[in-house]
Amino acid sequence: MNPIARNAKDFWTGIIYIVVGGAAIILGRDYGLGTAMKMGSAYFPVILSGLLILIGSLSVIRSFIKPGTPVGTVAWKGLTMIIGATVLFGFIVRGAGMAIALPLLVIISAYASNRFSWKYALALAAGVTVFCILVFQVGLGVPLPIFGSWFGD
Repeated sequence: MNPIARNAKDFWTGIIYIVVGGAAIILGRDYGLGTAMKMGSAYFPVILSGLLILIGSLSVIRSFIKPGTPVGTVAWKGLTMIIGATVLFGFIVRGAGMAIALPLLVIISAYASNRFSWKYALALAAGVTVFCILVFQVGLGVPLPIFGSWFGD
């Protein structure tokens, strides 16, 4: 079987980056772009998506130049746990708040690893939660509750 590229990992990583970046640009096309001095709601996502497409394109080009190892088996446990944690976060963040949803996201995602440790997972969950609350709530004023409506907020 002839491989598509000399480095399958770089090739498929680049394709995923290009698809995600392109999808983000397509989904945000109805929002105002604005200018660098007066950014619209689509400005930052479009810039990031463009960079993602650029990095993906470079990865695809590199896959034809530099040899690499074949893609291994899919880690289904990790994949399903990380996707599940992300979906769970999306469903509960407004009701439970960031102080509950973020640690759950981090701990479930960390559990997907073969090197899972409760000590490190709990420390990471605490650090990420405090950091995100400070950045998004205090610094940026994102309207996500620290403790949601499920707790009488």
